[in-house]
Amino acid sequence: MNHVDTQDAIAHYLSNCGANATHGREQPEYLGLSLRKRHELLQRSPALAADWAAQYAQWSVQADSHYRCLTSTREVEAPWYRLGVKDTVDVQGLPTRLGLRSYRHYPQRSAEALAFLDPRIAMTCKVATTELNIAFGAGCRNPHFPTIDPSGSSTGSAVSVAAGLCDISLGTDVLGSVRWPASHCGMVGLRMTQKAESLAGVFPLSPRMDALGWVARSADDLDLLFPLLGLEPLLGQQQPLKERYRVAMLEHALDPALTSAAMLDMLGQARSALADLGMAPAEVAMPDLWACRGDAWQLCARDAWLASAAWARRFDCELHWSTLSALKVGEGVSDADYRRIHQRMDKIRSGIEAWFDNAQVDFVVFPMDPNRPFDRRNPQPGDSTIPSPADEGYEQKISFTPLASFSGLPAITVPICLSADGKAPLAVQIMGRRDSERQLLDIAKRLQALTGLLPTRRLQV
Repeated sequence: MNHVDTQDAIAHYLSNCGANATHGREQPEYLGLSLRKRHELLQRSPALAADWAAQYAQWSVQADSHYRCLTSTREVEAPWYRLGVKDTVDVQGLPTRLGLRSYRHYPQRSAEALAFLDPRIAMTCKVATTELNIAFGAGCRNPHFPTIDPSGSSTGSAVSVAAGLCDISLGTDVLGSVRWPASHCGMVGLRMTQKAESLAGVFPLSPRMDALGWVARSADDLDLLFPLLGLEPLLGQQQPLKERYRVAMLEHALDPALTSAAMLDMLGQARSALADLGMAPAEVAMPDLWACRGDAWQLCARDAWLASAAWARRFDCELHWSTLSALKVGEGVSDADYRRIHQRMDKIRSGIEAWFDNAQVDFVVFPMDPNRPFDRRNPQPGDSTIPSPADEGYEQKISFTPLASFSGLPAITVPICLSADGKAPLAVQIMGRRDSERQLLDIAKRLQALTGLLPTRRLQV
């Protein structure tokens, strides 16, 4: 066979293989409806579920071929709502791969967070993650903002929801792993209160900062499904809902030397919307917690490095160079610094409730990042997902996500507006007290209803 014959054979295969045999398929119209509207229609006519399932079956094959966010799927007959699960969270009957190309285990039971799902929510797929939570790139494409890198280890959780392949997705958030991809895809991402007891069946990265996280298309969608997730045993006594919350902007994030003009303008729009809701924000400083942002990254790096000895014994496979780069950062964190960071965390967490009381606020608001979401990129060997204090631009690289992580608090991301070129969603983070998940959903729902930013374009692949 000559060179031309080889090219012809490959071209023939690619043009006829099942994955790409059909082009131009449009997302089913029902996937564009809010979950509340779909819920209303299903209650009136349960038979719709079967019709929608048939439409979904045709869409899902083409969509996943294009967006590349699913790692395993499970056949479920006409579910009302589809749940995706990050591939570092155990699901009985499906392999857990941890983002590794040549590893898998088959768990005997599902993670504790999935133990009490309402029957109307069906676990239909595992979704892509980065290698061991710390490498670059899960290979997913951003559905609504194709030039923007989805980012974060819970990439598949956000992309699967944005693509209409899931209605809600479970991820994990250590230092922004849910919040980043959710915000980069124009979705809503909720990091829950950090609780060790909620993490049974979840691959640990940095145990004192690991938290469950959820992604949905909107705050209203997440609010609708949240009671159906069966999380009551894990939630604790929730903070009470209020007609008006006491909200404050974080002073440190208002510094134009740190935060870009685009993100400050977005924050101004959020401030105006909150004022229109009768919750005009004050401004507060959190100097002690702010000073620990770098410590959070160092803790994560050191935890990953300490765990790598156990990984090496269990995972008989070559790790990606970016995983090794992240581990190298952890190797450089001394035992003395590791002890110091844990002591600082103890102090921060023991005093955080008193800080909220003294500041007289329910929520602290700040941008998702100092800069707009970055474009798709090609990291080079030596680059690391975990910043090192010696890095150029370190203050911007450590960002704002560690504030909730180091303090163990819940936070939610809400898209507010688009960048000036219309290519990137710009989002705020709202951080609340411990066990304020329902409050966060409440204020996020109200804020999003006013700002109105929600990807509505029907996708076509």
